[in-house]
Amino acid sequence: MTDETTPASAATDASANRRGLAGAATQLGTEVSINFGSSLAGLVIPVVGSFVVVAVRQLVMVIVVLPFYRPRRAELTWRRLWPAVALGVVLAVMNVTFYESVHLLGLGVAATIEFLGPLAIALASSRRVLDVVCALAAGTGVVLLIGPGASDVAGVDPWGVTLALTAAAAWAGYILLTRKVAHGLPGLEGLTVASIVSLALLVPFATATFDPAVIDWPVVGLLLGVGVLSSALPYSLDTWILRRISPRVYAIITSFGPVIAAVFGWLVLSETFSLTEVIAIFIVCGAAATALATQRTRRKSQLEQTAEGMV
Repeated sequence: MTDETTPASAATDASANRRGLAGAATQLGTEVSINFGSSLAGLVIPVVGSFVVVAVRQLVMVIVVLPFYRPRRAELTWRRLWPAVALGVVLAVMNVTFYESVHLLGLGVAATIEFLGPLAIALASSRRVLDVVCALAAGTGVVLLIGPGASDVAGVDPWGVTLALTAAAAWAGYILLTRKVAHGLPGLEGLTVASIVSLALLVPFATATFDPAVIDWPVVGLLLGVGVLSSALPYSLDTWILRRISPRVYAIITSFGPVIAAVFGWLVLSETFSLTEVIAIFIVCGAAATALATQRTRRKSQLEQTAEGMV
């Protein structure tokens, strides 16, 4: 009987492996998409400003998710929807501060600093010595990244660093709120409400800073590219991906986002990196990947829960 079931088991394992590889490859593709979109944002922010870029990004997101949202009036209560409303506020803060820090620091540096947010959440409840070492290594990497001698320019913009750290804190809040929204609201309802709230907050600022004279078809194309690549495409694929790979694998792939961001900063934005900056970015990514890859799997960990909120 064992011999008869072995081929079936082997076929099942092979199918699972193919699904896992497809999911991991797609997740890597979404990381490329998000960071390519961020590099396009770096091109268009000096023309239209961060508020306009983020508002268009959220508008594209709303257009994608709104058709799937059919609320009942009885369900539109503050008690039920406040986590999604708070998520929308955090989403607006996170994106505006990140894009403005990209404008001031460059994509590679801004993305690396911002990644401290989810990494801190992931390591917060851990008591492992290895995780403490990884956290210290990540902190050391960021100090190297923004410290003296880290840049070929006169120095790192302090306001840019402050904005990147604010984006990191907002990303941490986003992860915690996403988990709460996912448990309290079905399907895409929470994401839809958050996207609408975020857009509503951004529209007044975008309107105040909008200059119609600078708008032409290339600018429109860049804005739409940011919305599709950084929001619509990766969000729409996340559910498909997480059906095929574990949250831990998802988080490990996400941890290499700063490296991908640095590559697109170099390719698209013509950013240059000193040897110290390159080492610092790899230290942060390596510390995150090590902490995630070595996490114990006997029970669902904080790291794995955190990965569910990384988008």
